[in-house]
Amino acid sequence: MRHPSDNGFAERRNAAADAKRQLLQKFASAPKATDPEMQEKRAAREAVSRAREARRAERETLKLAENARILAEAAQLAAAAEAEERAQAEAREVEIADRVARVVADEAARKAERDRRYAARKARRA
Repeated sequence: MRHPSDNGFAERRNAAADAKRQLLQKFASAPKATDPEMQEKRAAREAVSRAREARRAERETLKLAENARILAEAAQLAAAAEAEERAQAEAREVEIADRVARVVADEAARKAERDRRYAARKARRA
């Protein structure tokens, strides 16, 4: 037994041809590229695109400026750290030189005291 809504081959072929015809009519009635409405839409899309590109360029400029500022700050910090390190190194050298001078002075004082005792001992024996 056949289903009452079962379409035969001819009916399906006619339905497909009608659908294709309607699709072609839809495309044929679509606005052309030369229509004023389509030109307005294209102009609006191009304006939006230009505005988007301008905003992107502005973001890039701001990003480059921020990167330059960060690099300048880093260079300043590096220079300050280098100056601080140099100052600390000079202070260590001064401290070492002072310590060496005290050691030499102490050695000279001990030697002078030893020589004095030696001379006193010789003087007592003579």
